Amino acid sequence: MELLNAFIAIANPVPLFFITLGVFLGIVVGAIPGLGGAMLIALLLPVTFYMDSLLALMLLVSIYVGSVSGGLITAIMLKMPGTPSAVMTVMDGYPMTLQGRAGRALSLGIMASFFGGVISWLFLALLAPPLADFALKFGPYELFTLVLMALVLIATISGKEVIKGLLVALFGMSVAMVGTDFTSGETRFYFEIDELAAGFQLLPVLLGVFVISQIIDDVVNGEKQVAQYNGLLNEFLPKISDLSKHGVNTIRSSFIGTWIGILPGVGSSIAAIVAYSTARSISKTPETFGTGEEAGIVAAESSNNASVNGALIPLITLGIPGSVIDSILIGALVIHDLQPGPLLFQNSPEIAYGVIAAALVANLLMVVVMFLGVRPIAKIAGIPKGYLYPAIIVCCVIGIYSLSNNLFDVWVMVGFGILGYFFRKGGYPVGPFVLGYILAPLAEKELRTGLMLYDGSLAPLFTRPISLFFIVLTFILVLWPLIYKWKAGAK
Repeated sequence: MELLNAFIAIANPVPLFFITLGVFLGIVVGAIPGLGGAMLIALLLPVTFYMDSLLALMLLVSIYVGSVSGGLITAIMLKMPGTPSAVMTVMDGYPMTLQGRAGRALSLGIMASFFGGVISWLFLALLAPPLADFALKFGPYELFTLVLMALVLIATISGKEVIKGLLVALFGMSVAMVGTDFTSGETRFYFEIDELAAGFQLLPVLLGVFVISQIIDDVVNGEKQVAQYNGLLNEFLPKISDLSKHGVNTIRSSFIGTWIGILPGVGSSIAAIVAYSTARSISKTPETFGTGEEAGIVAAESSNNASVNGALIPLITLGIPGSVIDSILIGALVIHDLQPGPLLFQNSPEIAYGVIAAALVANLLMVVVMFLGVRPIAKIAGIPKGYLYPAIIVCCVIGIYSLSNNLFDVWVMVGFGILGYFFRKGGYPVGPFVLGYILAPLAEKELRTGLMLYDGSLAPLFTRPISLFFIVLTFILVLWPLIYKWKAGAK
């Protein structure tokens, strides 16, 4: 009943305006490398202090939804993920653009984002308390085995260059070791450079390896000619046959995204990694992933959008943030004198259910806004990149500098851009580097926490049911392609 009342309240012009505005702004900042939903929400937080509490939270949640979806635009069109969650979308999205299938790639990405958001919203609306309670059963070893599964599956996204992919991933993990030791609080591997005492920040590394390196590569070697797409509007739209073709993948990836979103501190980028790797491992044609495989886009986009509503579950029911943006949203609740957690449903049910209702409406408006703009968006591929690069570089510099008002981070971005260029020149995939960098700190933190908690014993890895499940699942996903090839060769 409370949820129905929340939908009735949203049906008024003012709430719809703020949700639409939030979705639009989120898509824009999500599509621009260097910006992102976290930065925009943080910038708008002081402004919302003077707004009605419910309208303010609706605006911020809508930006959250739009920013994760918007990242797919530049990932597909320019091979430059607008947000970390769109890193996996690059793998197959950009090859489809080079094949002249930009409209198809965008259409699949948008619909996967929509269905991922809707499926995870059902969990948010109907099963929030029990799901949040289950997530509390994830101790350090459970989280470690989850991340271990993602680390092991990095090899599966490296295509034929498995060894090179693993080497680059290990290098990314070593870069992540720079900075403050989690357990002792001491700085390590920072070479007496004070700016490195806190380690390398994610955004400068991400933009350097993916965006700046791509620009350098195009400038040095000349940009590749992208096939023009002159199809009719209906060719951009999804097909009925897509439901049967990609339905199972969408549902599976949405479930993965929802569960990972619930886990504190994991985030949408890891959800996309796990879902993409899972889809590739159980595919009958894993060799097609990374060459323009539709299933790769569906897995990445449905999972990273599902993680948004998944992360809202512990935020609303327990007051536990699942990502950086969720941490900012908790700050928004506190600013408006609201207590996140179970008491929110008791003391301010209109806020709790209003946020839940806004999340669904934002997903509906997201798909409308994205599809209305899909034709001009697809034409981005025909614009000479020489006209786009100056604007992209400026946005990257502004986005990086605004993080901490530190020019050193800008130079870090340039340095990793040069490093990424040499990776590309040597035939080393840059994706595993970033994935190793993202996953390594979380794996180290959870493993060392588990060792301290269980007096140095690794036995709970195999005696605790959830961690054992992830270990078994990891072996199955790794061995499945080998088993499939063996069966195929035996026929």
